Amino acid sequence: MIARLSQLLKLTCTALLALLLFGFGGRVQIGLSDLHAVDCPDSPEYRNLPMSGASAAPVHCFLLEGTLHNSTQRTLYNADLFGRIYDASGNDVWPERTRIGAVEEVPPGDSTFSIRTGVPSTNPLPIELKQFKVMGFNGRVNR
Repeated sequence: MIARLSQLLKLTCTALLALLLFGFGGRVQIGLSDLHAVDCPDSPEYRNLPMSGASAAPVHCFLLEGTLHNSTQRTLYNADLFGRIYDASGNDVWPERTRIGAVEEVPPGDSTFSIRTGVPSTNPLPIELKQFKVMGFNGRVNR
């Protein structure tokens, strides 16, 4: 009897976990177009841009802008932008990092976004953006 209850509990937990991961909070690919980088405006909020995991070396601030295409009928949340940024010499600017940033909410249809990022000032410009994709969630995710 205990073995049967244990098996039933395992199946129930597995089903609930699958429902949470794929039904309510599963990741959804979001279309991306018109991706480009522009220099940050020359204002105090963009100076001394802190970079996680980076030393206090100066950086060149960029805004990554583009259009997101949410083909679902519901708002997606915590959409992570992944990709590679290369400098003018073809070097990967952040080789250990592919997650560039996130967009809090992506409504159904097309919407524009802007994410601030930085490139060490020692890397030659211009930059090149490659292999970018966006993944969002059906439900809110605690970060």
